[in-house]
Amino acid sequence: MKILGVIPARYGSTRFPGKALVSLHGRPLVQWVIEAAQKSKKLSEIIVATDDERIFRAAEAMSVTAVMTDANLPSGTDRAYAASFGRGAEVIVNIQGDEPLINPDHIDLLISAFETNPAPQMATLAHPISQEELVSLNSVKVVMDDAGYALYFSRFAIPYSRGQFSTEKNQACLKHIGMYAYSSQFLQKFCQTKPSALELAESLEQLRALSMGAKIKVFKVDHASPGVDTPEDLEKVRLIISNQLEGKI
Repeated sequence: MKILGVIPARYGSTRFPGKALVSLHGRPLVQWVIEAAQKSKKLSEIIVATDDERIFRAAEAMSVTAVMTDANLPSGTDRAYAASFGRGAEVIVNIQGDEPLINPDHIDLLISAFETNPAPQMATLAHPISQEELVSLNSVKVVMDDAGYALYFSRFAIPYSRGQFSTEKNQACLKHIGMYAYSSQFLQKFCQTKPSALELAESLEQLRALSMGAKIKVFKVDHASPGVDTPEDLEKVRLIISNQLEGKI
């Protein structure tokens, strides 16, 4: 089974333009992501999907295949599909291009879903949710069935509680981590399907997959790797790496 890891890396981030190339302890941020993905035991190949020649050259400097994709593509999922088209992969893993400390074991965990029979159409990750995350509209929540498949994703605290929302009372809800693996056939179908009413209502593309009747396997992990959405996030990651290098954590 050929498994392709795609790292979408746009230059024109709204909150942090050019973040893929910003220096992090002497290496471009995208290089940290590539090096972490290369530690996966299950990926057959890694490619970088970008809309910028500078990111393209940075990937090629690491001897990683880079693919130029349309700058107007609406999402990283569409960029992953465009870059993977015609490469003969059976499973595509969409690896966030702004998570320099991504855990390669999490990549392999997603891939393991497709080693089962029957395999799901998609797989993703979630971790225990804090009280602050439970009530924040910026945190995406997920609830699953007893077999670990997603029932629903929402920006609101789910399931609904007639009393006070709290993690103590709400053991069913986890915080979603936005890394996905797809069967290649489903990824094509997904990207060729119009956004659903649920997706438009919550601005969550995974709800399109549920509306299509897809089975999404959700793996529970201890925590997410920190992403870099802003310059402030970059400084937090820089401090984490500094502490790791100094043996403090």
